[in-house]
Amino acid sequence: MQNEKIHEKLKLVPHLPGSYQMKDKNGIIIYVGKAKDLKNRLSSYFNGRVTGKTKKLVSEIDTFEYIVTTSELESFILEINLIKKYDPKYNILLKDDKSYPYIEYKRKPYPTVKVVRYLNVKKRENKHLFGPYVNASAARKMVNLINRLYPLKKCLNGRDLCLYYHIHECLGYCVKKIDEETIDNMEKQILGFLNGNDSIIIDKLMEQITLASENMNYELALELKQDLEYIKVIQEKQRVEISDRSSMDFINYYFESGFISIEIFFIRAGKLVGGRNKIIPVVSDDAISDLESSIAVFYTKNEVPKSIIVNKDMNTEILSDAIGTKVITVEKGDKKTLLDMAYNNAKINLKNNFQTIQNKIERTSGANEELEKLLGMKINRIDSFDNSNLFGTFAVSGMVVFKDGLPSKKDYRKYKVSVDKNDDYNTMKEVTYRRYYRALVEHGEMPDLILVDGGINQIHAVKDTIDSLHLNIKVCGLVKNDKHRTNELLDGDTLESYKIDYTSNLFHYLTRIQDEVHRFTINYHRELRSKGSIKSLLDNVEGIGDVRKKELMKKYGSVKKINEASIEELDEILPHKVSEYLKNYLNSFYSKDEEQ
Repeated sequence: MQNEKIHEKLKLVPHLPGSYQMKDKNGIIIYVGKAKDLKNRLSSYFNGRVTGKTKKLVSEIDTFEYIVTTSELESFILEINLIKKYDPKYNILLKDDKSYPYIEYKRKPYPTVKVVRYLNVKKRENKHLFGPYVNASAARKMVNLINRLYPLKKCLNGRDLCLYYHIHECLGYCVKKIDEETIDNMEKQILGFLNGNDSIIIDKLMEQITLASENMNYELALELKQDLEYIKVIQEKQRVEISDRSSMDFINYYFESGFISIEIFFIRAGKLVGGRNKIIPVVSDDAISDLESSIAVFYTKNEVPKSIIVNKDMNTEILSDAIGTKVITVEKGDKKTLLDMAYNNAKINLKNNFQTIQNKIERTSGANEELEKLLGMKINRIDSFDNSNLFGTFAVSGMVVFKDGLPSKKDYRKYKVSVDKNDDYNTMKEVTYRRYYRALVEHGEMPDLILVDGGINQIHAVKDTIDSLHLNIKVCGLVKNDKHRTNELLDGDTLESYKIDYTSNLFHYLTRIQDEVHRFTINYHRELRSKGSIKSLLDNVEGIGDVRKKELMKKYGSVKKINEASIEELDEILPHKVSEYLKNYLNSFYSKDEEQ
């Protein structure tokens, strides 16, 4: 029936350029592509000859939409915008969970240098932004070195002369005006170093080492020598140099067995400052086109260099127009050497990691298929919930999401809970109602399966919510044995219990989901508890008012010291029953931190 609907729709598609969007049964866009000829490209997906990852994509397509454009460039830009907006799961994306670190120098209001992470580097106005640094610790070490050698401002909102001033690592910006010439000289050296002139820092270090030795400050001299060695190590790692001193990125790839390995080299001031590799399964029959789109999306949020050098198979003209910088290919010279090096690294990375990646995919997809077979249903998305509280206080819940066997961290959610005391049933009911009521109102993505880390009580709570919202979502619970080890999956519809083989992929998959939701929720619980003041901890104990709090704090100084006191010692200030409750409460609080 579905094939008939799609084939009828295909008859109406024109032989024109444009962008197309594949949607699943929930109306979620799972893939965005572009084509010179929409009819030919879309028809190729449904002609019955697709294999591998493309076959998996097609199996999830419920319908498609398309937008006709006037040119290939227009369809390319439209594709980029749609990928940015919808983040389709089957598109190749050169992204990380977090942004790259950069080193930022600012002159106003005071000269400072620090490591920063910006989600969108392109929107930053500061021109003195250096990077990206793939290794965050290297960036921090560089900043620490600069701060040690140059008296920049380091303290926050100081009003008096601080320690840094007294150890000659600050000029006292908080209390006196520093002449511009002094700042100019520092700035020139710092920017020179960050632009690749290592000799500036090396000379400065040599001066400081000599001075420290003359003053018999041998400990400082040793530390400075270690810094000097670090700079030399960095120089060795950046030994690949080219004559062109402008910023440029080199991108190359290697394709084999349904996977594409992408290598990016970041060149700044003629030196290799970092690189990254990404290995991704390819679902389209046009991997190069997908890679071009991915590159264009990557540069919408990352620093755009003066030029990007790519493999000759890529459309440099369309990439240049879309990214807004010079994108070229090269045939000879030191740039060709670097481009070839990127290719070799991409190939080596895929060869070295292929089996591991293949095994991981087989394990996750295999486990998901086992779960589908067990429950007799198709499963693309799983929502899993867990609760955490301490004697009914700091009550929270967490939700993690797995899509096609892999965690989808952008979909994770945290919930503060309003129900009283240790009430798992009403906690689960409240949280799932908030989650799925909002999804209904906002037309959000719904799961195929809801997993709870508990037994029949939590299952009933979720099913009550689902029924009240007139939703049809499968609910299951993970049941532990007397050794607190997951060994059964409880079907919320039939209440049938399925034993899980400890050696199976399914067991490891469900355990991974269970561990992940527990970790996520416990971390949120810990975060809230750490934000709670000492006062709020004692406030949670019935029988302890302001007077008793003051007496306890006066005698013991901290809640941790109170916890170390015996019940008999606490009885000197508190009634015996209150002492017992307080002791149990604090023991539970601190033991949770030890468990985590």
